[in-house]
Amino acid sequence: MTSSRPYLIRAIYEWIADNDMTPHLLVDAAPEVVVPREYVEAGRIVLNVAPMAVSALSIGNEEVTFSARFGGRPMNVIIPVDRVLAIYTRENGQGMMFAEPGDGDEPPPEGGGDDNGSGTGDSGAQKKGPSLRVVK
Repeated sequence: MTSSRPYLIRAIYEWIADNDMTPHLLVDAAPEVVVPREYVEAGRIVLNVAPMAVSALSIGNEEVTFSARFGGRPMNVIIPVDRVLAIYTRENGQGMMFAEPGDGDEPPPEGGGDDNGSGTGDSGAQKKGPSLRVVK
Protein backbone atom coordinates (compact mmCIF):
# COMPACT_ATOMS: atom_id res chain seq x y z
CA MET A 1 0.00 0.00 0.00
CA THR A 2 1.30 3.48 -0.80
CA SER A 3 2.07 6.02 1.89
CA SER A 4 -0.80 8.23 3.04
CA ARG A 5 1.59 11.11 3.79
CA PRO A 6 1.38 12.93 0.40
CA TYR A 7 -2.42 12.69 0.44
CA LEU A 8 -2.60 14.10 3.96
CA ILE A 9 -0.17 16.91 3.10
CA ARG A 10 -2.32 17.91 0.11
CA ALA A 11 -5.53 17.75 2.14
CA ILE A 12 -4.18 19.78 5.08
CA TYR A 13 -2.65 22.32 2.66
CA GLU A 14 -6.03 22.80 0.96
CA TRP A 15 -7.81 23.06 4.32
CA ILE A 16 -5.36 25.74 5.52
CA ALA A 17 -5.62 27.71 2.26
CA ASP A 18 -9.45 27.49 2.27
CA ASN A 19 -9.43 29.06 5.73
CA ASP A 20 -7.22 31.98 4.58
CA MET A 21 -4.33 30.97 6.80
CA THR A 22 -0.61 30.60 6.05
CA PRO A 23 0.63 27.02 5.51
CA HIS A 24 4.11 26.13 6.74
CA LEU A 25 6.10 22.94 6.27
CA LEU A 26 8.54 21.64 8.88
CA VAL A 27 11.16 19.68 6.94
CA ASP A 28 13.99 17.34 7.93
CA ALA A 29 16.86 18.96 6.00
CA ALA A 30 18.63 15.72 5.10
CA PRO A 31 21.27 15.82 2.34
CA GLU A 32 18.78 14.81 -0.39
CA VAL A 33 16.55 17.81 0.43
CA VAL A 34 17.20 20.86 -1.76
CA VAL A 35 16.62 23.91 0.47
CA PRO A 36 18.64 27.03 1.32
CA ARG A 37 21.11 25.58 3.82
CA GLU A 38 21.76 28.93 5.50
CA TYR A 39 18.23 28.80 6.99
CA VAL A 40 18.55 25.25 8.39
CA GLU A 41 18.59 25.07 12.20
CA ALA A 42 19.24 21.84 14.10
CA GLY A 43 18.82 19.84 10.89
CA ARG A 44 15.35 21.25 10.19
CA ILE A 45 13.85 24.10 8.23
CA VAL A 46 10.44 25.78 8.32
CA LEU A 47 9.12 26.89 4.92
CA ASN A 48 6.22 29.23 4.19
CA VAL A 49 4.36 27.58 1.28
CA ALA A 50 1.51 30.09 0.98
CA PRO A 51 0.38 30.70 -2.61
CA MET A 52 1.74 34.27 -2.53
CA ALA A 53 5.12 33.14 -1.13
CA VAL A 54 5.91 30.39 -3.66
CA SER A 55 5.30 29.64 -7.31
CA ALA A 56 4.74 26.37 -9.16
CA LEU A 57 3.94 24.46 -5.96
CA SER A 58 3.53 20.75 -6.64
CA ILE A 59 2.72 18.28 -3.86
CA GLY A 60 3.29 14.96 -5.58
CA ASN A 61 3.37 11.43 -4.23
CA GLU A 62 7.19 11.38 -4.15
CA GLU A 63 8.23 14.99 -3.55
CA VAL A 64 7.12 18.54 -2.85
CA THR A 65 8.57 21.08 -5.28
CA PHE A 66 8.25 24.83 -5.67
CA SER A 67 10.18 27.99 -6.51
CA ALA A 68 10.70 30.78 -3.99
CA ARG A 69 13.00 33.64 -3.11
CA PHE A 70 15.28 33.41 -0.10
CA GLY A 71 17.11 36.62 0.76
CA GLY A 72 16.21 37.92 -2.71
CA ARG A 73 17.70 34.90 -4.49
CA PRO A 74 15.40 32.60 -6.48
CA MET A 75 15.66 28.90 -5.70
CA ASN A 76 13.94 25.69 -6.76
CA VAL A 77 13.13 23.69 -3.63
CA ILE A 78 12.81 19.89 -3.73
CA ILE A 79 11.61 17.98 -0.67
CA PRO A 80 11.06 14.21 -0.67
CA VAL A 81 7.62 13.62 0.89
CA ASP A 82 9.06 11.40 3.62
CA ARG A 83 11.15 14.37 4.83
CA VAL A 84 8.06 16.51 5.58
CA LEU A 85 7.69 16.36 9.36
CA ALA A 86 4.63 18.63 9.71
CA ILE A 87 2.25 20.94 7.90
CA TYR A 88 0.57 23.59 10.02
CA THR A 89 -0.76 27.16 10.09
CA ARG A 90 1.43 30.04 11.16
CA GLU A 91 -1.52 31.78 12.81
CA ASN A 92 -2.63 29.13 15.30
CA GLY A 93 -0.35 26.10 14.83
CA GLN A 94 -3.16 23.78 13.76
CA GLY A 95 -2.17 21.08 11.31
CA MET A 96 -0.59 17.65 11.33
CA MET A 97 2.74 16.19 12.41
CA PHE A 98 4.24 13.07 10.86
CA ALA A 99 6.65 10.45 12.16
CA GLU A 100 10.34 11.07 11.62
CA PRO A 101 11.83 9.09 8.71
CA GLY A 102 12.71 5.63 9.98
CA ASP A 103 10.29 5.75 12.93
CA GLY A 104 8.14 2.96 11.56
CA ASP A 105 5.84 5.02 9.35
CA GLU A 106 6.70 2.98 6.26
CA PRO A 107 4.34 0.19 5.25
CA PRO A 108 5.47 -3.29 6.30
CA PRO A 109 7.29 -5.33 3.66
CA GLU A 110 5.04 -7.58 1.60
CA GLY A 111 5.21 -11.21 2.61
CA GLY A 112 7.45 -10.32 5.55
CA GLY A 113 5.47 -12.23 8.18
CA ASP A 114 3.94 -15.65 8.55
CA ASP A 115 0.27 -16.44 8.02
CA ASN A 116 -0.81 -15.96 11.65
CA GLY A 117 0.20 -12.28 11.69
CA SER A 118 2.78 -12.71 14.43
CA GLY A 119 5.65 -11.18 12.44
CA THR A 120 8.85 -13.12 13.04
CA GLY A 121 7.29 -15.31 15.70
CA ASP A 122 9.95 -14.46 18.28
CA SER A 123 7.53 -13.35 21.01
CA GLY A 124 5.29 -16.40 20.89
CA ALA A 125 2.19 -14.21 21.25
CA GLN A 126 -0.11 -13.88 18.26
CA LYS A 127 -1.08 -10.40 17.11
CA LYS A 128 -4.48 -10.02 15.57
CA GLY A 129 -4.64 -7.89 12.42
CA PRO A 130 -7.29 -5.26 11.76
CA SER A 131 -10.76 -6.54 11.01
CA LEU A 132 -14.19 -5.19 10.12
CA ARG A 133 -17.56 -6.46 11.21
CA VAL A 134 -21.11 -5.55 10.27
CA VAL A 135 -23.08 -3.84 13.04
CA LYS A 136 -26.88 -3.85 12.66
